[in-house]
Amino acid sequence: MKHENCQSMLLLLSDFIDGELNSEFCEAIEDHLAECPDCSIVVDTLKRTISLYKESSIKPVRVPEDVRERLYKCLDLEEFIDQ
Repeated sequence: MKHENCQSMLLLLSDFIDGELNSEFCEAIEDHLAECPDCSIVVDTLKRTISLYKESSIKPVRVPEDVRERLYKCLDLEEFIDQ
């Protein structure tokens, strides 16, 4: 893949990161990433975002009650505050 094919590479990005592409497509994308710093940044950022999401879903975070109440009021969901 050449730099003018960045858009084509980005269309396959999700499948690439999920490991759902055949080896030929993976090799072509890896070759492209080695030559294209912009696409490489996109892939690295997406991988990091996925990693952070997975980490955050493992450790449940309890929202402080006052923050929760303010959020619900802003969203006009006050009837759900005590649930």
